[in-house]
Amino acid sequence: MKIIGIVLAAGQGKRMKSKLYKVLHPVCGKPMVGHVVSTLEGLQTSRTVVVVGHGAEAVQAYLGERAEYALQEQQLGTGHAVLQAGPLVADEDALTLVVCGDTPLISEETLQGMIGLHQERGAAATILTAVVEQPKGYGRIIRDAQGFVTKIVEEKDCTDEERLVKEINTGTYCFDNRKLFAALAEVKNENSQNEYYITDVIGILNSQGERVDGYVLDDAAESIGVNDRLALSEAEQAMRVRINRKHMLGGVTIIDPASTYIEADVRIGADTVLHPGTVLRGSTVVGEDASIGPQADILDSKIGSGVAVKYSVLQDAVVGDGSSVGPFAYLRPGADLGQNVKIGDFVEIKNAKLGDDTKVSHLSYIGDAQIGRNVNFGCGAITVNYDGFNKQLTEVEDDAFVGSNVNLIAPVKIGKGAYVVAGSTITHNVESGDLAIARERQVNKSGYADKLRAKFAAKKAASKLKS
Repeated sequence: MKIIGIVLAAGQGKRMKSKLYKVLHPVCGKPMVGHVVSTLEGLQTSRTVVVVGHGAEAVQAYLGERAEYALQEQQLGTGHAVLQAGPLVADEDALTLVVCGDTPLISEETLQGMIGLHQERGAAATILTAVVEQPKGYGRIIRDAQGFVTKIVEEKDCTDEERLVKEINTGTYCFDNRKLFAALAEVKNENSQNEYYITDVIGILNSQGERVDGYVLDDAAESIGVNDRLALSEAEQAMRVRINRKHMLGGVTIIDPASTYIEADVRIGADTVLHPGTVLRGSTVVGEDASIGPQADILDSKIGSGVAVKYSVLQDAVVGDGSSVGPFAYLRPGADLGQNVKIGDFVEIKNAKLGDDTKVSHLSYIGDAQIGRNVNFGCGAITVNYDGFNKQLTEVEDDAFVGSNVNLIAPVKIGKGAYVVAGSTITHNVESGDLAIARERQVNKSGYADKLRAKFAAKKAASKLKS
């Protein structure tokens, strides 16, 4: 049977006290609503409808064509929100999952389990529930002798016996789609808030003799709904534990999971080791047998197999197999390293492609450059790529040697196998096989250092006499 997903994402989220719309707050690098939609995509929903209200344009801009949208102009309760999706999906024969956009921890496995129970028991509705030690404030799940749900009782309406029940409603549901919208048409707003609640659908279905079931979460943390910054931090922590566990079970060694931060969309190959202080963000991909960290911060980068990165920052960079980066290197956007490249301490690479086996060992800057294979940059060598108006290209061909403290003033080209002598400032092309030297001839003045010291000492003495 087809599955329809309805994501409730219209609330303003005042308790977040933020200019950012609530469901767009990130958890492990991805907006909360993005986690929910990704989970539904994993279930291969035939349609996913996101009900938007406050911040509708921002949510649509983020999700794009991954979903359809229904607008809830006035926030009149959860039942009213689901009803806004009716014109799009009410007539379909399907199972409908109703999920809140601020519950990023709901997993694909949990929803699959709930759907399985729903179909096995022939239910019209199945409620995702959780058993918690402190149920205060939550709606209690009341079941009959067969285990079917007879009602959801809100805290304020509980009897003394019902208040002892520890099974709660999480706000996620599975419905027979047609029965859902038929029941929604009967929901009234005769309550203190004058709102239409989706929980009333449960009572309506029961009164019609339909079966309502409950699927109990294995991990109650999945039900966390984020309404403030405290809950956001709890969701972040729980998600981080889940992500780290997934990678470790997949063959990645994480030396200290508590100090390792991996965002949701990061991919890591087997036998890679992550050392303490590693932060992997965005769409970063790490190959097999790599060693990352300590203290590596990598964003939206592609790291090859057998790579070592430590005490370094990488953003929008590519690092080829067998290369090493750091310590204390900075690979900025456009850095593209071939295989077996060495980038050493206090080296910065920006918008530059470096060929295989090239070495930039220390204290250098390579920007806006095309560097060949087996090139050596000495300590302090730099490309001078900006003339105050435009960025210019430096080209260095295979097997060239660039000595220490060389300035390559772009645009300039160093030919294959050329040799640039240390301390040179190069403003013209160097042909293949040539040696370039561009510095003043050294002059030694005999005894002049002693004369300077005497002159300075005399000035200092005279100054003291005046004072």
